[in-house]
Amino acid sequence: MLDIANHLKAIHREVRRGTTSGGETVTVLVRRRYDASVEDVWDAVTDPARVRRWFLPLTGDLREGGSFQLEGNAGGDILTCDAPRLLKVTFGGPSSIVEVRLTGNGEATDLELEHTVPIEIAQSGAGALFVGPGWDGALMGLALYVAGEAPEDPVAAANSPEVQEFNAGSVRAWSTAVEESGTATAEEIAALAQVSMAQFAPDVATP
Repeated sequence: MLDIANHLKAIHREVRRGTTSGGETVTVLVRRRYDASVEDVWDAVTDPARVRRWFLPLTGDLREGGSFQLEGNAGGDILTCDAPRLLKVTFGGPSSIVEVRLTGNGEATDLELEHTVPIEIAQSGAGALFVGPGWDGALMGLALYVAGEAPEDPVAAANSPEVQEFNAGSVRAWSTAVEESGTATAEEIAALAQVSMAQFAPDVATP
């Protein structure tokens, strides 16, 4: 049985607005600790045979300078691949950047994922509600896999009542994170939380 409360609590969430040479951006950051070596976690997030066991089927020219495609999801270019510490890719478009950083902590590993997009795509910090719950689900899937508890078919499991309950909690947690960041209005948060809930937890009754 999925321990929804503890999986939600295990993830640290942040939302930021910033400025780069390309203009204003919105960044979501998630962080979680895994009871596995940094080498093992790196392998779990970069080996296609293992990625499909907790996330999605992965194909492509999987090296720095190559490209990748997640089945039914985003693809992109591999900008940096510095094993076992740093993976940086475009994700769904050239201006959408995902950076994964791994840090060994004794027998454990801290994984930090940052996803940055232009303000034109996100509109406001509330844009985090489009991607944050998805990354939460990926981090939970990795945790189940590392613990030897991954479902036989993670894609099918993503639509289960338990995972949808987790997703609903994730949407609420991201709404709080956006509110605390001061990067969106209450109206923007409420509107996109409703859209996010329909996407990630369509079968969960909301008040």
